[in-house]
Amino acid sequence: MIAPATKVSDKLKEMLNDAIAMEIAVSIQYMWQHMQVIGVKAVAVQDIFKKIAITEMKHAETIAERLWYLTGTPTTKPKPIDVGGSLKEFLEIDVKAEEDAISFYKLITKQAESEGDVTTAFMFKEILEDEEEHHDTFTTMLEEI
Repeated sequence: MIAPATKVSDKLKEMLNDAIAMEIAVSIQYMWQHMQVIGVKAVAVQDIFKKIAITEMKHAETIAERLWYLTGTPTTKPKPIDVGGSLKEFLEIDVKAEEDAISFYKLITKQAESEGDVTTAFMFKEILEDEEEHHDTFTTMLEEI
């Protein structure tokens, strides 16, 4: 591997690993919800859970590739997963997960910018757009229940 042009702190590398663990967890969480949702509304929401799960896994991959480039070792362990027991519980848990991601990714962006790592900062700004969209989707779905 060629040494990266950008040197980053161990703190930022740790933050990226935490982000990977979060993304893996919600990817699994949303996929399980996709499979477990039942009832009349299930047909309307199953594909939404699946689509967002796939997007979250792509985020994990993107962040892992960046961390690897920055000479870090990506984690393979997800954060704890909480699926819930009903559609309402699914969505309440998911709204919170997206809120946590949004807050944390803003911190990562700020940390990357403070270290002069414009590429990581830009990458997280793009991921934030998706996370805010997911939050809006889950919040809107929750309002319909």
